[in-house]
Amino acid sequence: MTQPMTLTGERLVENMTGAERERAARVESVLPALREAAAAADAAAEFPIGHVALLREAGLLGLVVPAEYGGLGGGLRDLAAATYAMGTACPSTALSYFFHNTSASRGLLPLEAVEAGLFTGDEEVKPVRAFAEKVLSRMAAGTWMANFASEEVKSSSANIAIATTAVPAEGGWVLNGVKSFGCATGVADTYLVTARLDGTSDADGLALFLVPRDAPGVASRTPWNGLGMRASNNHGVTLTDVFIPAEEALTVPGSFVRMLRMSRGSFVGNQLAISACYLGTAQTVYDFAIDRLTRKKFADSGRPIASSPMHQVIIGDMTERLETAYLWIRRQLELETSEPPLRPKPEVYRQWRIAKGDIAESCFQVAVGAFKACGTSAAMMDGIIGRAMRDLAMGLVMTFPAERGRLEAAQVVTQDRETELFASVPK
Repeated sequence: MTQPMTLTGERLVENMTGAERERAARVESVLPALREAAAAADAAAEFPIGHVALLREAGLLGLVVPAEYGGLGGGLRDLAAATYAMGTACPSTALSYFFHNTSASRGLLPLEAVEAGLFTGDEEVKPVRAFAEKVLSRMAAGTWMANFASEEVKSSSANIAIATTAVPAEGGWVLNGVKSFGCATGVADTYLVTARLDGTSDADGLALFLVPRDAPGVASRTPWNGLGMRASNNHGVTLTDVFIPAEEALTVPGSFVRMLRMSRGSFVGNQLAISACYLGTAQTVYDFAIDRLTRKKFADSGRPIASSPMHQVIIGDMTERLETAYLWIRRQLELETSEPPLRPKPEVYRQWRIAKGDIAESCFQVAVGAFKACGTSAAMMDGIIGRAMRDLAMGLVMTFPAERGRLEAAQVVTQDRETELFASVPK
């Protein structure tokens, strides 16, 4: 009997169901094209525009959208497997794809909140349901959504502070602000923008807006030339008097906070899938280093370079760090998908605050180990190791560094409190 092909995503998400394997096979089908374009995309620091059609035609833009809205019906396990697999081929595409899928949480979580009774009366339920279903149905139909929340403004009480404002106007709202971080700038069809309703001062005033990429007043910021996934079009946008019709917004007071209560642990519903991008990248650089070190031989002894004591120590360290990352992410995935839940939400939240940082640091150390072990001959900016070191560096600071995560985990333990992910910051 012929054994089924092992899919890349199965290296992370073990014991897939038949339906999960079918969805993972769709991801597998696009990996060769992603891998082929990765080096040139990194060198140009531009997202390969052809990938939008590639992923759309594979049905993957609706991966985590329920079938009733036209999607593939996948969940967090599917998303983690997908971003991991894409991370082995093109980390920039994996990251951009992850942020597209985070938009689905803005549809799924509000619907869960409605079912849980967190919204009452037609004046709340109808607009919340309508907005959520609009997000999900558009994603399933092939709309690429870029999720724009992060800004340069900082808050001592939250990881992400929102200063972009939405002012009421006839028939809708006018947005002004700067979103400093958001993948697929200039690529995505729609920008899902989080903004603060004018006159509010706390998280209950946060609202969501569907902003067309080419709407008047929307402009890309200067292309981003930093560490991290360089081909993710991560410039961010400026919003200058951008008008958004009322039906393209979710402005029910407190809706943003209420919907986030429905997530299992990371407060936006699927954050561990971003760590899966980094883990896929780390696996690729690990595989590259091991292959190189076992094939290349010392000129004098003829023994593989991997056999030297120094290289054995480095390989052992790399293996330990890689396995550490797998253990953290698999445990978090189990905590956020098990039915019934294994742990109460505060414990799952605490676990994630530690896990995110440890996964990022472990993955980065794998690349550092590969750099040390393979030496100067492999230390090229456009090589596997050079690209991986830059790609994985961003994981150390994205959303929050490991130190902040550990601090917040300690606060949960000692003060029985949770640090908010989002805050509204009036100008």
